[in-house]
Amino acid sequence: MLNNKIALITGASKGIGKAIAELFAANGARVILTGRDINALQQLAINLPSHPEGHLTFHMDVTNIISIKDVFDSLMADKIYIDILVNNAGIMKDATLQMVKPEIISEIYNTNVIGTINPTQMALKSFIRKRGGSIINLSSIIGTNGNLGQTIYGSSKSAIIGFTKSLSKELAPLNIRVNAIAPGFIDTDMTKNMDPKFYEKNLNSIGMKRLGKPDDVAKVALFLASNLSSYVTGQIIGVDGGMII
Repeated sequence: MLNNKIALITGASKGIGKAIAELFAANGARVILTGRDINALQQLAINLPSHPEGHLTFHMDVTNIISIKDVFDSLMADKIYIDILVNNAGIMKDATLQMVKPEIISEIYNTNVIGTINPTQMALKSFIRKRGGSIINLSSIIGTNGNLGQTIYGSSKSAIIGFTKSLSKELAPLNIRVNAIAPGFIDTDMTKNMDPKFYEKNLNSIGMKRLGKPDDVAKVALFLASNLSSYVTGQIIGVDGGMII
């Protein structure tokens, strides 16, 4: 489904990002793995289905604009122009508004919001050069519906929805599609670190009565990256097993 496509994925070393990288590579894409754990990225690249031109790994911190620029400058220098961008890197820290510290607010917004905007802006040269492409942002059902104790995280993921919808309008005339995925309760390190009572409450609210798997999200990303979604843009697709209906 992704033959002759080049996909860059942020936060690719584990969880949803890793699952997306594996599925994209299995479907013929050349994958550019980025994140802060370069050793994990390099090990993942070795284990991916091979590509004739080889997969690439880069250390990239989405909160550091110089780090992002270095990656895209390197790709441009080697005349590597991406077709797909997956803005997956993100963090979740829970706190009620009266208790949250300013540094936590900055960390969440710098990672989840600015860390989506800056890579997207720098990727536009590739998409415009190729006269098309697919940008896939990771939001959350907390961003679409809110949740107790997650004011800052939820609002950061709501910002991704606004960014996706507005950017899709800007880029549609250029044949560049912009969509977002809003995962529910997915079995990743992020959810495993939750308070046990909060974890159980979320699990019981899922209509399908099971945790989602990273691969459940990856399959939707594959659809959005492929030509199967060539007429789909500006959409927010929930992947939550009936948690929010």
